Amino acid sequence: MRKFLKILHSVGAAGITGAVLVHLVLLAFLPDTGELAGYAAVREGIAAVTTWVLLPSLTLMLLSGLLAIAAHNAFGNFAWVWLKFALTLSIFQPILMWIHGPAHREAEAALALLADPAAEVVLEGVSAIEWGMLWVTLATCIANIVLAIWRPRFHRRRAATTVAGGVTGRAASPGS
Repeated sequence: MRKFLKILHSVGAAGITGAVLVHLVLLAFLPDTGELAGYAAVREGIAAVTTWVLLPSLTLMLLSGLLAIAAHNAFGNFAWVWLKFALTLSIFQPILMWIHGPAHREAEAALALLADPAAEVVLEGVSAIEWGMLWVTLATCIANIVLAIWRPRFHRRRAATTVAGGVTGRAASPGS
């Protein structure tokens, strides 16, 4: 069960990372709003990637990670696991609010203008927030992958002291 959950979690992480990379590439080659047909087609592609790859991958990664923590009690004791969980939660709302939502609004606006050029719809184009959130999401995904591979050991430093011929450990103080 543990291996299966790890595979699902890895597939989810790869899906999120891939979806964000595709989104970035499509934005880089997005035609000007003056070329409405091309702009609408690319925006529709971006909206499809967020709907069919990004959101399911995010859900898969989050749920498989939580199930892995529940199935393997030792995971709950590792700080790196909780750091990965916190990083994933930190991008969940921004993905919905600043990536998925605007991708669909812009695709719908472009399609509305394509269907009726007199429609009172404003195209926003590519915003700095969209670019920024994609890069932050990509960096967070890479950080999660690094944490999963590296699995750092967060330990408190201890200094050895001798007590009655035996060695015991005590927490290191700032002065030692």
